[in-house]
Order: sequence, then structure tokens, then C-alpha cells
Amino acid sequence: MELYLIRHGETEWNKERRLQGQADIALDAFGRELAEETKEGLKDIHFDVCFTSPLKRAKETAEIILAGTDTPIIEDERIIEMGFAEYEGKCCSKEGWELPESFRAFFHDPVNFMPAEGGEDFATVKKRTKDFLDWLTHTPEYEDKTVLLATHGVALAGILNNIKNLPLEEYWGIGVHKNCAVTKIEIQDDVATIIYENRAFYKEEVKDW
Repeated sequence: MELYLIRHGETEWNKERRLQGQADIALDAFGRELAEETKEGLKDIHFDVCFTSPLKRAKETAEIILAGTDTPIIEDERIIEMGFAEYEGKCCSKEGWELPESFRAFFHDPVNFMPAEGGEDFATVKKRTKDFLDWLTHTPEYEDKTVLLATHGVALAGILNNIKNLPLEEYWGIGVHKNCAVTKIEIQDDVATIIYENRAFYKEEVKDW
């Protein structure tokens, strides 16, 4: 299996440094532009199937990249973004911070991060992304396919944390991927090899989180 992971394109809330979580925020014009340029960068790859988070920012990213192809796009709740409950929409930039001080653990201490009531912790996201990954890689229908997976910053980090077999303490790995950045993974006989990670196929400057 060849697996291509992509984080969705930019949204207005990304620019404003607001927690999106499972709020269904659409791509902005720049986010669509990034997806179009990424489509061009991936034009020589034939995707057999695409799995996407049901949230419109991820799904639209996949739809732009796959426009003009017959690749099926399948929604899967297991790769939806981390749920932040009442914190969704709150600003998490240094200048406009609108969250409890305890939320700062989100960025550097995933083990001790305490979500809002009804929100998810990192262990929960790691488990559901692992459930998805295990299912995908052990479904004979997909074992020799080229798969696109459109998801989100925290969920994508969870998938990679599972692939790299790292502890929860190292959940963030190299950090939050850029909008529309692509990671390519080859999986054979249950062995996953990362070919490249967090590669942007566009020239525009996108700020790191």
C-alpha cells in the first residue's frame, strides 16, 4: 500500500488561530488555492481510493485534489479532528489567548492535557486513529492500493504517532503539519516506511503552528 496523508487547506479560523476541532469550518480562498497547487504536485499519482474526515475543510481538500478523476471519496469519523467541545472557536495565539491556562499543556504535554467537558484527550484520538489505520492496512481490498487520506492536524499527528510506534509523550512528532502538506508512507507486510513527511507542493508561505 502507498498511503498519502494530507492536512486540509487553510481556513479563516486557521488564520485567526482559533481552535476548530469538530466545528465544520470551510476552506477559505487561500486554502482552496493551496489545494489546487497540491493537486498539480500530485497529478502523476493515481489514487485508487480516498478516505476523508467528514468535516468540509478536509473533504473539500480531497475533492479539489481528485477533481476530474473517478477516485471514490469515503468519509470516516475515525479520522475527524480532535473534539474541543466548548473551547472550539476560542483563540489560542499568544496575543489573543482565550483559553484556560491549563490548556497550554495541549502544545507540550499531551499526557497531562485535560480537555473541556465533552472534549477528547490525546489518548482517545490516538486510539481511534489506530483503529482506522489497523482496519485500513488489514483490509485485503486495499493492501496493494494507492490511498489518499484527508484529515486534520491533531488526527494526522495521531496517525503518524501510531505508524512510528511512539509513546503518547511524543504525540506531536515533528509538530503540526502545514496546511495541505503531504506525507507519503509505504506499507508492506505490516512494515511502514515514511518516504517523506510534511512536504508542501506550493510556493506560498504558510505559518507554522
